[in-house]
Amino acid sequence: MNLNSNNYKEFYSIISDIATHPITQQMKNFRQHYESSCYDHCLSVAYYSFLICKKLNLDYTSIARAAMLHDLFLYDWRVKQPGRKGFHAFRHPYIAYKKASELFNLNKKEKDIIIKHMWPVTVIPPKYLESYIITLVDKYCALEEGYNYYTKKFLSKKFFRYASILLVMLFIHVP
Repeated sequence: MNLNSNNYKEFYSIISDIATHPITQQMKNFRQHYESSCYDHCLSVAYYSFLICKKLNLDYTSIARAAMLHDLFLYDWRVKQPGRKGFHAFRHPYIAYKKASELFNLNKKEKDIIIKHMWPVTVIPPKYLESYIITLVDKYCALEEGYNYYTKKFLSKKFFRYASILLVMLFIHVP
């Protein structure tokens, strides 16, 4: 993310009330995928979704705001806790929607985006194109976070670091 770009400035002006809210800030305390916090994951999903919708002349405001809230659950989903039933993937869109609705005034599209961001796990399909976009961007960001984690882990091993350098040198042929 280029924090100095005009796109990012516009994006942040749309989500700033959400991004700076004390409850939303608590998302930084919970890991989402690998080393990413829920907050960082939502910020990435929101920004990429914003860019795609802006390029396609879709509702980039609603998708940016909803994406920033799509994983607004304040617990470690990896730890089983009494009273929490069902699989996290099925439940968390509704938990995020409920919490987001308590804190912010959501429009119909934002509600649909939050509730259906896990489609097809959430069986009822999205109503809006923006809801499909966040579904794809959310999966992309999760994969990117996994890729970054394993690349970092792989390259942190001394043997593999030197082996990767050697492989690069073998494939780079200088005439």
